[in-house]
Amino acid sequence: MSQLSVIILCGQSPRHLYFANQVAKACKPLAIIQESGHDRLLIKIIKLLLKPTSLWRKINRWMRDRKRYRGHKEAEFFFAKELPHLTHAELRVEFPHINHPDVIELIDHYQPDLILVFGTSLLKGSLLEKGRLGIINLHGGLSPEYRGADCTFWALYNQEPEKVGCTVHYINAGIDTGHIIAYVSPEIKANDDELTLFWRAVRSSTHLYTELLNRIEQGESFGQIQGHKGHLYQVKDRSLVQEQRVEELLQSGLLTNLSLGKRVTWFKL
Repeated sequence: MSQLSVIILCGQSPRHLYFANQVAKACKPLAIIQESGHDRLLIKIIKLLLKPTSLWRKINRWMRDRKRYRGHKEAEFFFAKELPHLTHAELRVEFPHINHPDVIELIDHYQPDLILVFGTSLLKGSLLEKGRLGIINLHGGLSPEYRGADCTFWALYNQEPEKVGCTVHYINAGIDTGHIIAYVSPEIKANDDELTLFWRAVRSSTHLYTELLNRIEQGESFGQIQGHKGHLYQVKDRSLVQEQRVEELLQSGLLTNLSLGKRVTWFKL
């Protein structure tokens, strides 16, 4: 186990809780920060009401996600028969949003070696300067070609299943544009779909952190500059027609006969 002190910033879905639990085993966790979003809820509602197209898109995405995630599939994937939970619930602190001044104050109080991020809003301002050794993010796509949202989906849509995976990278002011530490691509099975591929990529990437933290503690340096902008996918880019196309591709055998196991590529300085 690494002796590096770490603050974890993460979401509240089962995959995020799993990430926090596994990382906490590999280091000295000081706090697990999550955001409630309550203080911005009214502003978001007003903006949606003023933009009917955005409201309709939001409703469609909500209905689609209810269908995709029904039956607690994600919870079962990451926690089997257990209820999703934080192993170190005593370290959990919730703030209205991740860039809240109280988050900065807490981090300044603890002075962590590293800040590890998965599943939060975009970090901004002075928060980007925290962490003695920097801030590391787990992104669900292979940057820079697949930045932003729904990257597993877009890799399938583009008929590039070999480019499904996660990027572990340092955070900068851009969206998934920081120096790359590692690519982690999951084993691909013929009967996989978007979610099982994404979840397996996240799980494989999470297990990488034990090795990563030990190597950083031993003085190794990582981080390759992203050579081009690639493509930034946004939530609004995804449509029902495109989802039907991905389903057709999977049904027609997009993932058969690939023989692709788990793949990890490190980017050392």
